[in-house]
Amino acid sequence: MIQDKIAQGKTFLGIELGSTRIKATLIDDTFTPVASGSHEWENRLENGYWTYSLDDIHNGIKSCYADLKKDVSEKYGIKLTAVGSMGISAMMHGYMAFDKDGKLLVPFRTWRNTTTEKAASELTELFGFNIPQRWSIAHLYQAILDNEPHIGDIAHITTLAGYIHYLITGKRVIGIGDASGMFPINDGGYDSRMLDKFTEAAAEHGFTQNLSDILPQVLSAGEKGGELTEEGAAFLDPTGDLRHGIPVCPPEGDAGTGMTATNAVLPKTGNISAGTSIFSMLVLEKPLANVYPEIDIVTTPDGAPVAMVHCNNCCSELDAWVKLFDEFAKLAGCEIKRSEIYDMLYNNSLNGDADCGGIVSYNYLSGEPVTGVEKGRPMYYRTPDSKMNIANFFRSQIYSSFAALCSGMDILFEKEKVTADQFTGHGGLFKTKGVAQQYLANALKTPISVMKTAGEGGSWGMALLAAYMVCGKDSSLSEWLANEVFTTMESGVLKPDDKASEGFAAYMARYNAGLAAEKKLGDE
Repeated sequence: MIQDKIAQGKTFLGIELGSTRIKATLIDDTFTPVASGSHEWENRLENGYWTYSLDDIHNGIKSCYADLKKDVSEKYGIKLTAVGSMGISAMMHGYMAFDKDGKLLVPFRTWRNTTTEKAASELTELFGFNIPQRWSIAHLYQAILDNEPHIGDIAHITTLAGYIHYLITGKRVIGIGDASGMFPINDGGYDSRMLDKFTEAAAEHGFTQNLSDILPQVLSAGEKGGELTEEGAAFLDPTGDLRHGIPVCPPEGDAGTGMTATNAVLPKTGNISAGTSIFSMLVLEKPLANVYPEIDIVTTPDGAPVAMVHCNNCCSELDAWVKLFDEFAKLAGCEIKRSEIYDMLYNNSLNGDADCGGIVSYNYLSGEPVTGVEKGRPMYYRTPDSKMNIANFFRSQIYSSFAALCSGMDILFEKEKVTADQFTGHGGLFKTKGVAQQYLANALKTPISVMKTAGEGGSWGMALLAAYMVCGKDSSLSEWLANEVFTTMESGVLKPDDKASEGFAAYMARYNAGLAAEKKLGDE
């Protein structure tokens, strides 16, 4: 009985702070989700930076946990007081800087900011290693270059996941996957050669702190990240029901939880996570021959090298159009559930032309470094002879959700000759069965798998990492996932359609041709 498992703590909890939703997933000892909770939130643009306030963060995660408790109570008639282990995940990168007393020195700067171009460029040249604008070290170095007043007071920097983990455990540690989006990784820790190079460069601008002292300690999947303290338990659950002493695994980024949730931790396997942002992860057989600004080199939660193509924009503009159709339905006197509108528009898009009939969309609510767009402006255009209908228009919106990603993936496939056996998709883009999945298979000319748990996303992956810490024993992460978790997992694989692939290529030709107009709009 699930009630007994919950009462006996034979469960594992993962909480992930995504861009638009904080989600908690509770799994049992068969690693199946048994309860969940969520909290909706939105970033805001303040003083030129995309951010969430500390109140947003604190209240959001408490609300999410309270919603999980409520779900457990309503489903099973018992109170959630303990779990076997737990873990925290969040959107990667960004910048949270604290003084010696734990005070946040500047508002949280998220991955979405594109304000570190000079720093990212200089560090990439200095290291001979791509440092994207969203990486934590780029944010720190840009603040140093700009001589921001808080620089001299920095005692620690971390990611959002690292911050929440510290709040609940008192430990300044981070999972290796999340760490790899802060600073380059080598041999299980921060790259020592690059640490020295950064220290020398930063000292020239008056920054004298040792970078090793202010970065969080790196841990790999399976290692213990600490225990839930009394203060941490009270923070998550102010009612006092949650017990302290629960083992907590290293905090991870959403990329690492996505790989875990899709069993994509072995070479030539990959996953694509699609929500507010979209990114692909492909585990490499060998290092890339060249450095590309479009491609990050990060790691799996157990430290294997991964080529990551990260795009700032994915579903937000598509969601805005769904809301518009929802508003129209209400004006017409039709009460239709939002989820049904999504399914209706997605499925109807299958009736559209493979090239969207000459309609092209850009979903750029923020800048998109992969395509060289500094300031985003949502836009669409169509050729004079285009076939303007709902199917083509909405199909172009879905295409636009991953068009920038495909530009980055072309580098791996065409220039580096990297191969992928299969990608597994997860996240909101794939909730309507078989639509975005087929379009993406056509676009990448690679089979795309979507598991039954696609909608669970990273919080389920984080729960698995928490379970691995206590159940993995002597197995590697890949062995444990393959042998214990995914042996009976339902999934569906769609292969690319050659004719539809040609249609997507035609769409991309128009998409690339229109980028000059997108960039021009951002300059206005």
